[in-house]
Amino acid sequence: MQETAATVRAQDGLAGPDANSRLTATTAVVLLVLLGVEGATLLSLRTFVSWHIFVGMLLVPVVGLKVGTTGYRFAAYYAGRAAYVRAGAPPTPLRLLGPIVVVSTLALFGTGVALAAAGPDTRYVLALHKASFVVWVAAMSIHVLAHVARLPSLARSGVGGGAGARASIVGAAVVSGAILAVATLPLLGPWEHWARVAGG
Repeated sequence: MQETAATVRAQDGLAGPDANSRLTATTAVVLLVLLGVEGATLLSLRTFVSWHIFVGMLLVPVVGLKVGTTGYRFAAYYAGRAAYVRAGAPPTPLRLLGPIVVVSTLALFGTGVALAAAGPDTRYVLALHKASFVVWVAAMSIHVLAHVARLPSLARSGVGGGAGARASIVGAAVVSGAILAVATLPLLGPWEHWARVAGG
């Protein structure tokens, strides 16, 4: 069934590609800040292992939101929604890179959560975590470089049009991450012991 002009206008304003892009960009800005903090813990993982796990858990819902907004755009485009078809698809190299970014992201954070829960004796999971990190860094570096120039203008645009809703959605993801991270605190003991022994 073809979309009416009124339906298309409503989708453009509430859940169209522009609104989706702004939400994705706002989420990406927050994500880059948190990833910067997480990356800093790698400078001395033995010293900052607790922070590494804490921030990693905080990141999970924010990463989920980012995957969700980009996945929604992908689905809307290939489902033939008029506004998304008019907006067009990303360049072919980025479309080919997308699945690698998503799969490596899910692998990295999935193994990270598993490691936090299971403790430092899970060598195979640790090996998978390290391997997925290598793939993720390479894919994400290209992804970020392709989009970073547009992030500030997208995140600032439409301050009066849905900015409050976007802030609420991203804020809810951050709060959810903080709750998850705090819930993880009892799991840090074995990792702190590992850091003392490894550094000993």
